[in-house]
Amino acid sequence: MAQKVSLTRYLVEKQRTDGHIPAQLRLLLEVVARACKSISQAVNKGALGGVLGTAESENVQGEVQKKLDIISNEVLIEANEWGGHLAAMASEEMDSIHLVPSRYPQGEYLLLFDPLDGSSNIDVNVSIGTIFSVLKKPEEHPGVQESDFLQPGSRQVAAGYCLYGPQTTLVLTVGDGVAMFTLDREQGSFVLTQEDVQIPADTKEFAINMSNMRHWDEPVKQYIGECLQGKDGPRGKDFNMRWIASMVADVHRILTRGGIFLYPWDKREPEKPGKLRLMYEANPMGWLVEQAGGAATDGRQRILDIEPTKLHQRVAVVLGSKNEVERVTSYHSAL
Repeated sequence: MAQKVSLTRYLVEKQRTDGHIPAQLRLLLEVVARACKSISQAVNKGALGGVLGTAESENVQGEVQKKLDIISNEVLIEANEWGGHLAAMASEEMDSIHLVPSRYPQGEYLLLFDPLDGSSNIDVNVSIGTIFSVLKKPEEHPGVQESDFLQPGSRQVAAGYCLYGPQTTLVLTVGDGVAMFTLDREQGSFVLTQEDVQIPADTKEFAINMSNMRHWDEPVKQYIGECLQGKDGPRGKDFNMRWIASMVADVHRILTRGGIFLYPWDKREPEKPGKLRLMYEANPMGWLVEQAGGAATDGRQRILDIEPTKLHQRVAVVLGSKNEVERVTSYHSAL
């Protein structure tokens, strides 16, 4: 039987053998993984742990917070602020950045996270997850400012997510492909279960919230309309639709077997470019998908090239199998 490779060993080899990541980044990723294990335990307890339901509060976007949203946010902050690897953190659940307290050593990295993606699925026992992104702190000035976080996704040095489903799965990239790790609960460690993840360039599966169809822009209506026509339409093949309403779960399916995920701009809030958050969701997921051979755009341009202007900036998202993403993007370009 082949020897199991733990996340720690995988990262050490990335640092020592490949020279691909520095020691501080390796240690930071191990801390994030430990925090995800703690969140996984809370998720698994569910009603037994008293963590279901709302917390009677709202986040910066005006969304009602679940108890697990707040718990997960606190777990990530407490796990990461004292290790000496970070200068500051930013979360979808917080108004502004969280500086590492002065009583702790200051590191050179910035951590961004969506502590619990797919909150609407918490109470119905459907897969949810944590998304994270790591940036290098600019060296132009001492201290940390909110503007230090406003870097395009192409400057990420690590990104990933942890999926809390039937298995707890950590998916990670440090810029040289995508690897998947499964939590071995008996050993208490993440074990490498797949390397060099690749998304098929073509697919017969799409993920989108069809209930919003009447609000979509014409290019999205055209694309989905062609998919729905199946083999009798211009695509010449039948498509299946999947929609979990948890970006982590939908993207994980795409990384596992291909597909395309769309969360487009729509006419309900025309002043907003999209629903998903650029810094906490689109950038890390876009980089993971690209590292696995897929593509990620906002319908018009590569997501990782977008220059952020706000910490909680929103964006339209089209990602997954490369040829399908390019088709959707070409429909927008033709306008």
